[in-house]
Order: sequence, then structure tokens, then C-alpha cells
Amino acid sequence: MTPTTFHIGGELEVGRLGFGAMHLGGGPGPARANALAVARRAVELGVTLIDTAHLYGWGANEEILAEALHPYPDGLLLTTKVGVVRDERGQWAHDARPASLRVQVEAALSRLRVERIELLQLHRVDPNTPLAEQLGALSDLRAEGKVGHIGLSEVTAEELAMARESVDIASVQNRYNLLDRQHEPVLAACEAAGIAFLPWRPVDPRASGAQAVVAAVAAELDAAPAQVALAWLLHHSPVILPIPGTSRISHLEENLAAADLPLTPAHRTRLDRLTAQPQRPGTTP
Repeated sequence: MTPTTFHIGGELEVGRLGFGAMHLGGGPGPARANALAVARRAVELGVTLIDTAHLYGWGANEEILAEALHPYPDGLLLTTKVGVVRDERGQWAHDARPASLRVQVEAALSRLRVERIELLQLHRVDPNTPLAEQLGALSDLRAEGKVGHIGLSEVTAEELAMARESVDIASVQNRYNLLDRQHEPVLAACEAAGIAFLPWRPVDPRASGAQAVVAAVAAELDAAPAQVALAWLLHHSPVILPIPGTSRISHLEENLAAADLPLTPAHRTRLDRLTAQPQRPGTTP
């Protein structure tokens, strides 16, 4: 039987199908009201893991979640990411220097209206700063009680192994889905160590021959193709915690229903055989 919950870092129990908040945005008016409604509906439907980041609107996404959900209900894990800043051209850039990480974390604490971020993820390893210094800064913040658990994003299996030599890693967030399994070695390492694996872009939107197989399975189950893709992730590994995002309540409800989709062994075998497709550039979560 597929497990429905996972303990991140061995402590933080969450439902395995979470919500990625990246698409929630907008200024005052209907767009913001909709964003608040979607976030609240996710919690109403039982979501206990919500993912955000400083990069998503340069803090605006964190503020939306705080406005929608603070004071946070018991059992809700709201994780955010730091290590990426906006440069003078308005583009994102790596910055995981210790002093900068401290400023970013303090700002996130303020925006989220909390004293401690239970799961803080390094959005990208900064190639211009020694990894040991980046992790050391996060470890210091954890020792001060401002961070509970530390995670990584977009790392290789080698980088994960290096990081684990100096700090406990509770989660990894890499791009991964039914048609994009480039990070299968990272997933295998997470599974061996009991590390949560949060795939971003958990549903591949492209049309292809492989998608035809997904559509056929969906038709047999009277489901949407996206639901099949999410259900496959839940069955593929017990450490996978998909975090599909959306700005529509109807789409949110459809995604979360994937947790109950009865994929049979025969369905899973057909999906397992799909070959990974060439990737196109996309938005960086």
C-alpha cells in the first residue's frame, strides 16, 4: 500500500501530496483575492506541505501565504528557499554568501510572520561561494533556532553526498517527473537515506508519444492526465512528495484528487517504460 504521509527530517509529518505556491501572485484586487482563496482552499482540502521561495515575486509569494494562512494551523509545514537574489538588471542571480543568507533568512522570517522556518532550502548551490561556507551559515542559523531543518534544491548526487558530510539534509527539491528522470540518481540517494524528495515541475506539459500513453491510462481510469502523472510519482518512491502548483481552485482540487487514483501494477508498468523526453528551457522554481 502506498504511504500517504512522510516524516521530513524524521520529525515533520506531512501528507505526501503538497502544494507549490509559485503561481500565486498579483497586486491588490481580484488576482490577489484569488491567490488568497487558493491558498486557503489547499489547507481546507488537507494539504500540510506548502512550498514557496524568496524568488517567487521577490518575497511577495511569502507575504501572500502569510496573509492567507497566518496564524498557521497546527501541522502545516510552510517551507521556503533562499540563496537567489535579484541583480541590478532585475534578473535572478546566485548569492549564498553567509552574510547574504543571514539577511535573506531574517527577511523571510518577517514576511512569513514566524520566528523559525521549520524547513529552509538552499534554492541553488552558489558556484562562487564554497559549499562548506553556505552550509555553515545555514547550520549557524539552525543553531540559533531560526531554522529547523535544511534542504537543497537542484543538486547532483555528488553535491548531496558532499553536503551530507557536514550537515544533515532533510529534503532535496529537483526537477523530476514521469517524462524527465534525469535526477534518478539523486532520488535513489534520497531514498537510501530517508531524505524527502520534492519534485518541481511534477507534471510535464508537453505533447508527445509518451503523453499518449499517459492519456490512455487516464481514459481507463476516468481521470485527467495530470492526475495520472502525480499518482505515478506517489507510487514510484515513498520519499517523493509532489508539490504541484496552480492559480485555480478547480485545478487544485483536481491535482489533490490524484492521491486517491487507483493505479494498478499494470498501469504502473506501462508508465515506468516511458522513455525520458528531451527537455526544453522553462521557468526556474
